[in-house]
Amino acid sequence: MRGTLVLLRPVITERSMTETGSGRYTFEVIKDATKQEIAAAVAEAFKVDVVDVNTMTVRGKERRLGRRIGRRPDWKKAIVTIAEGQKIERYFVEGV
Repeated sequence: MRGTLVLLRPVITERSMTETGSGRYTFEVIKDATKQEIAAAVAEAFKVDVVDVNTMTVRGKERRLGRRIGRRPDWKKAIVTIAEGQKIERYFVEGV
């Protein structure tokens, strides 16, 4: 098991920040991570009880590179639901 190495960074968007009120936190994870690995990594890193994990692969956007069209890489997003009454303190960004 890879431990907390499956978690790359939190996804900080307006939508993900509103979902934190209902105990749902969004993370970018490595592409081949399983739901069980993600749940174990969040539980170990933040000392919370994970109730559910939803994952999706986000397609990279097409971007121009001069005359050519390139693509950003695809990435995997995980929405982790934690037990009621718990929250992840280090998830929030100060001053944003």
